[in-house]
Amino acid sequence: MSAKDCGNHGHSKKKMIRKIIWAIIVFLFIVLATILLIWAILQPTKPRFVLQDATVFAFNITAPNFLTSNFQVTISSRNPNDKIGIYYDRLDIYATYRNQQITLRTALPPGYQGHKEIDVWSPFVYGNSVPIAPYNSMSLSQDQNAGLIYVMIKIDGRVRWKVGAFISGRYHLYVKCPAYINFGNKPPTSGVSIGVNAVKYQLLQPCTVSV
Repeated sequence: MSAKDCGNHGHSKKKMIRKIIWAIIVFLFIVLATILLIWAILQPTKPRFVLQDATVFAFNITAPNFLTSNFQVTISSRNPNDKIGIYYDRLDIYATYRNQQITLRTALPPGYQGHKEIDVWSPFVYGNSVPIAPYNSMSLSQDQNAGLIYVMIKIDGRVRWKVGAFISGRYHLYVKCPAYINFGNKPPTSGVSIGVNAVKYQLLQPCTVSV
């Protein structure tokens, strides 16, 4: 075989490799464009969370600038999408007072939420002798004397979307549920005693959700 024939053979091989690479690139582009088009048509909607109630077992200053709290909250989540499922890979719930975390994080069970499905959780969130800022301690005493305390129940997590066989990457889920706890006797937020040192408050408070 002549040197010229070898050169042509090498050139044809390189040309074939380039064609294969370009074919793969075009195929991947078409697949990606199809997925994005389907995604845009379906228009996934964020899940909707509602803080249904809160049972307060403890919420008091145990020492200067230390707070002990113990809640059981009921939170529901609804998937409003017709054709998109939601994987909850991780969910942590906790309480804050004036932007300061006052309880430990409690993990909610991970799982899959199908189209239009509703999940309900009733976790305990608590913190024993949690140090709080002096100005928050003063504000808490004032709020307790006034008979109304504003607590924020928050959820941090990771979610994935499922469209047919396609499953998206993980997205950060951030939920904020305001809870106005009325320690007085004014309806409709006054609580109902359900045991020794336990008061249940019906809230039905919609939460803000960011994904």
